Order: sequence, then C-alpha cells, then structure tokens
Amino acid sequence: MRLLLSGFLGSQNNGDPAVRRAAHLAYALHNEALSVIEGRTFDGTKAMAKVRAVDGMFGENFALRFEKHISSEA
Repeated sequence: MRLLLSGFLGSQNNGDPAVRRAAHLAYALHNEALSVIEGRTFDGTKAMAKVRAVDGMFGENFALRFEKHISSEA
C-alpha cells in the first residue's frame, strides 16, 4: 500500500485530497507497522506524533480519532 500511495505525497501534489491524506498516514505509520510485524516494540507515542504531523499538514484531527478509538477499546 505504501508503494501504491507514494505518488500522492508532497505538499505540491494535485492528487485526490482523500488519497493524499491516506498516503501521508500510511507513510507516517509504516515503520511502526514493520516493528509489529518483526516482533519488535511499538512506540505509540512516536506513532501519534507522526499522526499529529499529518494533522498539521492537512488541518485534520486524525490523532483525536485514533485516541478516541484507543480509549474506547481499553
């Protein structure tokens, strides 16, 4: 998925806005996903910082959505 979305990265990209957001989220979380797959630790704080960076790029609130979901699962 990361490779398929790579063409939608960058601040000057004119691609579909929803796909651009998905591309940036995929890139932001890719290394954390690899850590889980490889049996290493997952740094939730680091992952959320990356999601907040995407929020800042697009004026979104993905981090808040993630946090609400995580807190409802606890």
